[in-house]
Amino acid sequence: MVQKYSHQLITGISFGLTTAVITSLGMIVGLYSATSSKLAVVAGIIIMAIADGLSDAVSLHLVEEAEVEKGKSKHTPKEVWLTTLVAFLAVFGCTLTFVVPIVIFSLKTAVFVAISWGMLLLILLNYFIARIKKEKPIKLIGEHILLAIFVIIVSYFAGNLIARGFK
Repeated sequence: MVQKYSHQLITGISFGLTTAVITSLGMIVGLYSATSSKLAVVAGIIIMAIADGLSDAVSLHLVEEAEVEKGKSKHTPKEVWLTTLVAFLAVFGCTLTFVVPIVIFSLKTAVFVAISWGMLLLILLNYFIARIKKEKPIKLIGEHILLAIFVIIVSYFAGNLIARGFK
């Protein structure tokens, strides 16, 4: 079964983990810089795991349904739903892992632990994808780490601006 549905599994997992990591890091850093509240960050992570997981899965569902090859759907309904389910589980599960450092450590330390955890996940995922594509991993890893860093920086400053606006 894994071989038969490898496209759906790879698509769902790679999409789900990437969006979960980058969105989680942006949200964690943004909420931390805006509120310095553990409650706000944990609530944000849990709500995001559900809402973002569902919305990303539905979006990927539509993308898979829209793929047409020679005038016909490229994927069967079973393949589309498998991709949808795997993407949701990847986003939901991965996002929830970011609660652990927030609960265990002080918020400031937890933010750095979460960033480290997220970067490790991105490195491992991109290394795996590069191996599948028979490419050098450094380019793929570097590209996605830079994008994640960009999201983190923008989210940090957005959080600061929001905090200033409410003082």
